[in-house]
Amino acid sequence: MRAIPLHHIVVFLCLLCASLALAAASAAGLALLPLGDFRGVLVVLAGVLLLYLYAFVVYRLFLRLLPLREGEVAPGSQHELIANVNMLFYLLLFNSLVRSHVVPVPLMRLVYLALGARLGTNTYSAGALLDPPLTRIGSNTIIGHDAVIFAHVIEGERLELKAVVIGNTVTIGATAVIMAGVHIGDHAIVSAGAVVTKDTRIGAGEVWGGIPARRLRAAPGAPVEL
Repeated sequence: MRAIPLHHIVVFLCLLCASLALAAASAAGLALLPLGDFRGVLVVLAGVLLLYLYAFVVYRLFLRLLPLREGEVAPGSQHELIANVNMLFYLLLFNSLVRSHVVPVPLMRLVYLALGARLGTNTYSAGALLDPPLTRIGSNTIIGHDAVIFAHVIEGERLELKAVVIGNTVTIGATAVIMAGVHIGDHAIVSAGAVVTKDTRIGAGEVWGGIPARRLRAAPGAPVEL
């Protein structure tokens, strides 16, 4: 894994400080309201909530100006700056939401949408989407408990970003791992605990499982392999 350059950390800290300043100013305004005996507790809780809300806004504005794109990330490039700032946001701020199981699953849908994931209607995740801007999931799909979906490849010094695309009415079992570049067709099933390696293509209606994942059952109507 590459070391994150100091100037990338400085960029992230500037964005984080902007979020903190906005949250502190808003919380200070709330402190002026007649909130009763629990004013201190309410102001602190509001400050934490506002920090995350402003961080979402700052993060999305950053990615609007400098989009996180797919492809190999060259050392010293602007692409590396964007990828590292994105990584720092997750490691130091958003990971506490994504991996803590504190936020209810229906609300996590809103969190992932706020972070840039593309989720169809009635799609929910009880697992972790580690790269929401590069995660695209159709409608009526469920991501099982503690499943992990990520769109980055780290191999020694090499870093690459590849979107994960999942279709409609797909079931991802509990604790399954979906790696970068995976495409999953409509109505497919990935069994619990499966590890779908990078760039795998799972066809519509297929059932996959195992470590590494392989096809267990073909789609209905598909020719039988002898």
